[in-house]
Amino acid sequence: MKPTLIVDCSITMAWCFADEGTHETGRILDRLATEAALVPAHWFLEVANVLAMAEKRRRISAADSTQFVRLLSVLDIQVDSESGSRTFDHILPLCRSHALSSYDAAYLDLALRRHVPLASLDDDLRRAAASLGVGVLGK
Repeated sequence: MKPTLIVDCSITMAWCFADEGTHETGRILDRLATEAALVPAHWFLEVANVLAMAEKRRRISAADSTQFVRLLSVLDIQVDSESGSRTFDHILPLCRSHALSSYDAAYLDLALRRHVPLASLDDDLRRAAASLGVGVLGK
């Protein structure tokens, strides 16, 4: 299935933590029952890091993390393989011009390349995307 949106880690984790979820983040998750999402390869590391830190701080249990990972595994989340090769020529300039981390700039670069909206709760990333004409979902 062709991806119809990019999901970043902030949106993804709102599906895990009820206190971070909104009506809109729920609607985005509902869309993934029939649509595909696209992520850069580092998305997996970001999600795993948030889960590990949440377990360490006892915000969730290891069983809760495992259950959440099972939820993610049934969604059609596709991985973009080009971000690594675009790091210095495309992503780094986005970091500079929009004061973004390289991780966030990779999501923005992906949305620009694929011409699909970006789902994020990160205000800086949302602002940068909107300024470049990328559709923004979330909040």
